[in-house]
This record gives sequence, C-alpha cells and structure tokens, in this order.
Amino acid sequence: MDSKSTDISVQITSRIQEPDIYTERFETLTRNICRQFDVNRAVVSIAIVDDEGIIEINRRFLGRTSATDVISFDLSDEDDDCRTFDIVINADQALRQAEKRGHPLQAELALYITHGMLHNLGFDDAEEQQAKEMHAMEDQILLNAGYGKIYDT
Repeated sequence: MDSKSTDISVQITSRIQEPDIYTERFETLTRNICRQFDVNRAVVSIAIVDDEGIIEINRRFLGRTSATDVISFDLSDEDDDCRTFDIVINADQALRQAEKRGHPLQAELALYITHGMLHNLGFDDAEEQQAKEMHAMEDQILLNAGYGKIYDT
C-alpha cells in the first residue's frame, strides 16, 4: 500500500437490501479516480439509496421532485488540501438501467460513482460536447477498472 492510498478515505453506506454490493471494489474504483486526477487527500462518502431517498435529496438540495441516478456534492474547503465529496446513488434507477442495457447492477452502480466523482472533479455534461467528453472518460475509467464500457452500450 502506498502512502497516497492512506490519505483517501472512502465510506460507503447502503440503504438497500441488495446482498451483492461490492463495496471494496467501489472503494478501489473511487481511490483510483482520485489518484488519476491527482487528488492525494480526500474523504469520499457514498450513499446507496432507493428512488424515495434520491427524490428526498433532490428536493432538499436541488429543488427538484424527481428521481435521478446520482447526485454529487463537492464540500471541499478551498483553503484545505483535502477534498471532501458526497455522492448519493440511486440503486432502483441503476437496476432499471442495468436491465435495459443488459449488464450487471454492479457495473451500473460503478458508472454512477464514476459520474458523481467526475462532476466533483470539474467535469460537466450540460452541453453536448461536454457530455461526450465526460461519458468517454467514464467509459475509459470503467474499462480500466474491469467493468467494460458501461455508458456506451
């Protein structure tokens, strides 16, 4: 274990009953994304929730009343060299999309974690060209992590 890995804390909580959530693999994915973008100190909290949970977060923080796949927050203090990220991912949406796209739930959840991390690291998908770049980066990260291309299926 290198010294950088001890400076990246990843905490995953799940509010769903899915027994096959591979949190260790998601922790590794998150740490690798941090390292890829030269984030050497970070605290990343990932919550896996259902439709109801994501709707509540969406309403409370973004003023929207619909379900979505992932919501991310960069809570970093600009004076601190340690980044703080919160990511909330919707397992119900992931299950629907995994079935639609024909890949495992784990791969879709990994996509949502990656998407949330990239938003926190400055990527945007509001415009078409930005979205293409962001989704290409997601696919590259997920391919390197052993999930394959998930978004572009």
